[in-house]
Amino acid sequence: MKKITVITNQKGGVGKTTTTCSMAGGLSMRGYKVLAIDLDPQGNLSFSVGAETDDSPTVYEVMKGQVPIRDAIQQTKTCDILPSNILLSGAELEFNRPGREHILKEAMGDIADEYDYVFIDTPPALSILTVNAYTVANSIIIPMVPEILSLQGISQLKETIDTVRKYYNHSLTIEGILLTKYNNRTNLTRDVEDLAKIVARQLNTSVLNAKIRTSVSVAEAPAHCESVLTFAPHAAAAKDYKSLIDELLKRGEPNGTKEQ
Repeated sequence: MKKITVITNQKGGVGKTTTTCSMAGGLSMRGYKVLAIDLDPQGNLSFSVGAETDDSPTVYEVMKGQVPIRDAIQQTKTCDILPSNILLSGAELEFNRPGREHILKEAMGDIADEYDYVFIDTPPALSILTVNAYTVANSIIIPMVPEILSLQGISQLKETIDTVRKYYNHSLTIEGILLTKYNNRTNLTRDVEDLAKIVARQLNTSVLNAKIRTSVSVAEAPAHCESVLTFAPHAAAAKDYKSLIDELLKRGEPNGTKEQ
């Protein structure tokens, strides 16, 4: 596995699923082999790419050890996906064996060399599912809306990341904070952006240069089972996600892979 990135924030409504879908879809469009993993029991990412979740195995069966991961991965027009459904909501109680923090990592060993990029969408909670994502990942992106309340809980997020680094994954890094639903015409947005930079320094990272502007196309795209990049390629948010992909690619591509 070349690069595994978790899109995470314990606060909901910050654009985790949209970011996961857009990053996975955008890199797939550029010729990379990409897998998206839906670790949210709500299954919004699975719905957004048109995955089957009722009569097909999901990440739940994979993490329970009932199905090999390769048998649960589905191909969609956006990217390959390991889907999720509401069964995953019992993870905190069901995944209680020793070493439960490594369940996803162990399952993914079977596909270790098949993808250039993996993106993991996490639930809005610091649960065992989120810890599993952190344990298997190389990097973290934290989407955040430019609102004061969005800054709350970052310290708890830092504690969880630090714990995972200490006990389960020493190489985990924070790629950066991604500002979403961005409108630079308001004073509040500019003020919160300054605060986000302070928070980023506390996390030993930075605010990413790309900012994702508000766009109605972001809300419309999932109904068409597409990422915003294919549904509305000229929309502000689509252009911003393309800029985000460019920014992250400049930091380094997977070994042996070239952008197409």
